[in-house]
Amino acid sequence: MLPDLKHQIAANDANGAADTVGRLTQHTGLARDAVNDPLWKAASLVPWMGPNLQAGTEMATSADDVARLGATPLVNAFQSLNWETLSPGPGTMNLASIQAAAPSVKSASHAVTESSRRLQAIDSEQLLPQVSGPLREAIGKLSDLNGDLETAADAATLAPSMLGADTPRRYLLLMQNNAESRATGGIPGALAVLSVNKGNLTLESQTSATSLGAFVPPMPVDAEQKSIYTARVGKFMQDVNLTPDFATTAKTANAMWEKSKGERLDGVISVDAVALSFILEATGPVEIKDPAMQQIGSALPAQLTEKNVVQTLLSNTYARITEPQLQDIYFAGAAKEIFGAVASGNTDSKKLIAALSRGVEERRILLWSGSSAEQSVIGTYPIGGMISGTAVSPAQFGVYFNDGTGAKMDYWIKRSVQIVKDCTRDGYREVSVRVTSTNTAPSDAAVSLPRYVTGDGEFGIPPGSVQTNIVAYGPVQSNIDTVVKDGGKIPFAAQRHSQRAVGTSTIQLAPGESTVLDFNFGHIVQHADPMLVVTPTTQAVKDVLLQASSSSPCE
Repeated sequence: MLPDLKHQIAANDANGAADTVGRLTQHTGLARDAVNDPLWKAASLVPWMGPNLQAGTEMATSADDVARLGATPLVNAFQSLNWETLSPGPGTMNLASIQAAAPSVKSASHAVTESSRRLQAIDSEQLLPQVSGPLREAIGKLSDLNGDLETAADAATLAPSMLGADTPRRYLLLMQNNAESRATGGIPGALAVLSVNKGNLTLESQTSATSLGAFVPPMPVDAEQKSIYTARVGKFMQDVNLTPDFATTAKTANAMWEKSKGERLDGVISVDAVALSFILEATGPVEIKDPAMQQIGSALPAQLTEKNVVQTLLSNTYARITEPQLQDIYFAGAAKEIFGAVASGNTDSKKLIAALSRGVEERRILLWSGSSAEQSVIGTYPIGGMISGTAVSPAQFGVYFNDGTGAKMDYWIKRSVQIVKDCTRDGYREVSVRVTSTNTAPSDAAVSLPRYVTGDGEFGIPPGSVQTNIVAYGPVQSNIDTVVKDGGKIPFAAQRHSQRAVGTSTIQLAPGESTVLDFNFGHIVQHADPMLVVTPTTQAVKDVLLQASSSSPCE
């Protein structure tokens, strides 16, 4: 029944979901009655049989609690929501319904949490396989469900206030340009203030990072990150996201905006060009209506779609608009047109939620709140972009890219990241993370690509070549032992960030060249499944994150 319930909720079938929950609670209620029968209770005291029957009692009780205290209030909350009123727009977003649903979602989450704890407390070692197998399956499913419900409960609690249900909110919007890589995605060349009032979105105060100039003295950054990424993180808005820790990026960017513009904002949102393509899947094509935009981008498409927006913003803009300042204006203007389509209230809510969820999942949409209470919750999820804390899996490895060309050549770089060794020696784990990079720019890139794209050798990099600083993070307490480039060991910088080992190496590729770096981590105490996190690029994440190769023995 649970697969049916999940399908019905996804299909917005409120009546079907209610009927399924009704039948589910009927079945779980009968099972609960059965295990509370005096004969069952008596049999539970028999030494050999007892533990298995007691486990059955706990499973039946947990199933009924999940059905009655979890699924039932959740479906009731689902029935109260009108998906057509959950899309941003003037008078269209019913935030009150989300606020009303929050207690029910919290109640469901609590019920599943308690049931999960009850089952995890059972000693499965002394159970028959016929009992221990279903028990392990139930624990796994409840764990997954618990995570989903906790997320939903937190979202239902935070979303209304952050969308301006009670008081208007204003956020600094960093539009990351993946053509010039930064650890969290790309250089935040275009900036704007996103105003949110009762779900109504308005994009205002558009400008460029360049216009803010240099901050002297730089904004304060902790010593570890300053050592790894230099004081540039606090000196230039263009470099606030050299660090992969978005909380640091956002706090620094917010402080820069306040110092430059004299206004305190409520938080920071980051979005990249690929995330805009996801949003366009929900809104449909967007016409460029602004006369200034039409004039600046006269040689660019008059309509932005999910298929052309990335190439338009990250490549064609530089080929057909020669002034860097106008390029940033066009990028910001395109984002404004897309946000305007979202704010119109004419977007399919489910498609929009799916698009935003995909952007968050691929770390192309990041969020930070100036409220410590809100940020304490946001920081526990990937959308917070933290490199430490509960959002980071125990055996997490991160690979981040920072442009060293001073140009827009990363549009042409194709990358893959893969775990190629995972073994144990003397009780400690050893893991090798392989990063493969290829410069796919045309062989005559030095002359065929715009000077602004190649950098024209301004920072000492031959036009057409790409220089990248690759930063690899291991888990807490691990060491970075060696870095191997194309089969040979090379020097590298070894540092630490929030107790995580950090190794940095720089590569330079001419058009058509490829290189392979292996970051070898050792002294790893975590034995959970390894997880890879990477800088989002213009490529699909599935093409960057490859499946781990078969583990090779420690030599």
